[in-house]
Amino acid sequence: MHKLDHYQTLVLDCDGVILNSNYLKIDAYFATARNFGANEQQAQALVDYHIKLGGISRFVKFQYFLSDILQQPVKQQDVDTLLLDFGREVRTRLASCEIAPGLAELRAATAAANWLVISGGDQQELRDIFAERGIADWFDGGIFGSPDNKDEILARELQAGNIRQPALFLGDSRYDHQASTGAGLDFIFLHAWTDVPQWQDYCAQHQITVRANIADVLKQDQIQQDLVQQELAQQNQPLD
Repeated sequence: MHKLDHYQTLVLDCDGVILNSNYLKIDAYFATARNFGANEQQAQALVDYHIKLGGISRFVKFQYFLSDILQQPVKQQDVDTLLLDFGREVRTRLASCEIAPGLAELRAATAAANWLVISGGDQQELRDIFAERGIADWFDGGIFGSPDNKDEILARELQAGNIRQPALFLGDSRYDHQASTGAGLDFIFLHAWTDVPQWQDYCAQHQITVRANIADVLKQDQIQQDLVQQELAQQNQPLD
């Protein structure tokens, strides 16, 4: 893995990377299903599907909820009702959840890089929450989310020149890894807030660079820089 100053673009997922919100989203899915009339087993089935699909759009998850879990026709009115209720449940939770330690320091350390958010969350919801939390301006490359999926957003922003290579993606899901590496970006898996079961096995299988969180990314980068400086100093020592 290259040092941070190697990258012209940093792309960050939101839930589990910028915000400690993965388990809050789980609560919101469960509450939304129950509000819609699902029993506890059906609500849990939606949660299980959400965890399985990682960063996939909520639109897809609610369509599955209606068709496969509740086994009823997928009506746009019902999808809209679920999306609206879920949005309310999420906004309540995300307004006060923890922001990743080290995020401001990472922004300062990569001041020359273009920053983007690419998330499975609702795009306008993300933009509103980031503005409310006072961190929207850090993402000078834009804040992007559903209804477009991550593959579509990455392809579009690469084509537009908004993601400039070399680029690094910080994520916490299988989909983050698959979408980012498929688009030619380097990838670091952040595990401290992930909700991916058996993430250790997946990362080992695919030889993925792993860090705990954003603060750890910075720490390990500093260690790498210190080692380089020590090596250079040793090379430049005068011979006896």
